[in-house]
Amino acid sequence: MYDAQKVRRLLEARKPGFTLSREMYSDADVFAFDCEAVWSRSWLMACVEAELPQAGSYVATRAAGSPILVVRDRKGDIRAFHNSCRHRGAQLCGEGRGKAGRLVCPYHRWTYDLTGALLPPPRMGPDFDASLYGLTPIACETLEGLIYVCLSESPPDFSAFRRTVGPLLAPHNLAKAKVAAEQTLIEKGNWKLVMENARECYHCVTGHPELSRGFPVSTGVAFDFSDDPRFAAFAERMGRIGLPIGPADGPWWQAARFPLNEGFISLSETGAQLVAKPLNAAGESDIGSLRWALEPNVFCHAVGDHAFLFSCDPISPQETLVTGKWLVHPEAEEGVDYDVAALTDLWTRTNLQDRDLVETNQRGVNSLGFRPGPYSPEAEILVARFVDWYCEAAKAALDAPTPTSAILRGVA
Repeated sequence: MYDAQKVRRLLEARKPGFTLSREMYSDADVFAFDCEAVWSRSWLMACVEAELPQAGSYVATRAAGSPILVVRDRKGDIRAFHNSCRHRGAQLCGEGRGKAGRLVCPYHRWTYDLTGALLPPPRMGPDFDASLYGLTPIACETLEGLIYVCLSESPPDFSAFRRTVGPLLAPHNLAKAKVAAEQTLIEKGNWKLVMENARECYHCVTGHPELSRGFPVSTGVAFDFSDDPRFAAFAERMGRIGLPIGPADGPWWQAARFPLNEGFISLSETGAQLVAKPLNAAGESDIGSLRWALEPNVFCHAVGDHAFLFSCDPISPQETLVTGKWLVHPEAEEGVDYDVAALTDLWTRTNLQDRDLVETNQRGVNSLGFRPGPYSPEAEILVARFVDWYCEAAKAALDAPTPTSAILRGVA
């Protein structure tokens, strides 16, 4: 049970254009509410198709702190399930990637086929109906090689995101890319602080000196390049080679292509190309960066030679798991076409710097002297947008006449 009235009071106390209160970044009730009512109703990027190369391939990961499984079945379809046996709830697969002809519970050996159907288990009696105990499915959508899940039985409409962002992603061939590297780290900060930090570059000049060399950190409101004299030429060149620039904007997503700083063709410390084989249909290296972001937990960049995917998942009120993945051309050979250390260097440094900033932020927010402060109307517009989205999603969950809402109010 959750103290929904406390959450409601905290939400209603927020002043527009200001940060949330201390409790919203630290309180256990608020954290449980976030996982149950906000994250469970949102589309979350779970993994990429490259991690499921053949029938039986699976990824065991987390969504809203809950174990899930993403599986490619024998027909090639991608399915998602809660990673919990229907017998006594044991986790079927440990976190990570693997391949199996069937999904077998390590506890009592209950066995499921790749569609999630339970095979008749032994010693359950003649009246046991295995068809009633298949794995619990999760809503799953695939868009241009990226796999999204939603834990809600009534997920938000995905079609507008597919329609507007799909054409921007399509030329990058992410469905055929391979994962060259993956890194995780735990940040000792609330997930909202992690994502507020990820939604602005107000801190980038001093916080990310390496990233700032190539990334346009001083861009105006929400990646608006209208005042950049180079943008018209960039847009014209992208049109000639068939790469749309957007922007695409929706209630829980944003996407746009923009130029990197002069002399940079990749997101690397020197601006040089990091992978010999370009990762886009045009075969071009100098295409700026396509950035797309989803609430509550994702931002990504696709440049000419690779893509970087950032996501986070809540662990506790003041602890968040951050995952970074680097995608490259499927035929790019490690040690020949790219070096993993060089490929991952810039974003590794950036993520570690952000970890330190988030943890500093959390320690300060925990102070009894903390008072919500105002966001910059120029440099932090996407932060304000993120917090506005969160508040609207939270209030909608509290107001919705659903079983989840009833549980939050302590009725069920």
